[in-house]
Amino acid sequence: MHGFGTHGVWTGFSTLTGEQAARIEQLGYGTIWLGGSAPTLAPVRAVLEATDEIRVATGITNIWNTEPAAIAGEFAALETDFPGRFYLGIGVGHREATQEYASPYQSMVAYLDVLDDAGVPADRRILAALGPKMLRLSADRALGAHPYLTTPAHTTYARDILGPDALLAPEHKIVLDTDPVTARAIGRPPVDTPYLHLANYVANLKRLGYTDSDIADGGSDALIDDLVAHGDKDTIRDQVDAHLAAGADHVAIQVLGAPESTHDITDVLEQLTAG
Repeated sequence: MHGFGTHGVWTGFSTLTGEQAARIEQLGYGTIWLGGSAPTLAPVRAVLEATDEIRVATGITNIWNTEPAAIAGEFAALETDFPGRFYLGIGVGHREATQEYASPYQSMVAYLDVLDDAGVPADRRILAALGPKMLRLSADRALGAHPYLTTPAHTTYARDILGPDALLAPEHKIVLDTDPVTARAIGRPPVDTPYLHLANYVANLKRLGYTDSDIADGGSDALIDDLVAHGDKDTIRDQVDAHLAAGADHVAIQVLGAPESTHDITDVLEQLTAG
């Protein structure tokens, strides 16, 4: 329906090489999500240049360290050179990192107003959204929502708010390792720091029923297991695809613990798609 494919890859904009982007496309993933808060869209151009058809989205462009008029100009240039392939993921980040964080919802509305005036189509924008107000805004002023650090239960909740037509593309972390102790040792640190210390993510996890004890001390095993799929490829596929069963259109897979021999996430992605 939305053309993103059922599965994409979420990775940091500063770590993805052109060769890796091309390999992700060859493996059949539908979208590359460039994570982090790059102050310009230059990393997007590099990925688009390295690939042929795959969609590329920011996950996210932060409204606090970018000017919407400048981003609109960059969007227009990318649209001229790579028509139809780039989607602008936008988010408000979190209050702990941003002195100007007051009124994040109204600040997002104002940012979208500038994008409207500059001609960035609503159906080429995706909002980072966890709670009900931002989810509703995602349906009203954008193509849909890109929730981060969520579970299939949140996907069900988000779909109910978004309605049937908006794009819902959650991110989910994976560790391809059948030893749960090893997998949690890989998955826990990037969940704990920073996310279990950020108010918006903690509030969302509590909304889903997790307790203070789940969130404390690096996260309970149950919480980490819900947020970071691990096991063999079939077990991981089942957990990732639970988002699709819960109402997602697309899941952005973030690989943790790439092989020490190569440190290349595409080796894991290839194993995940094999057979």
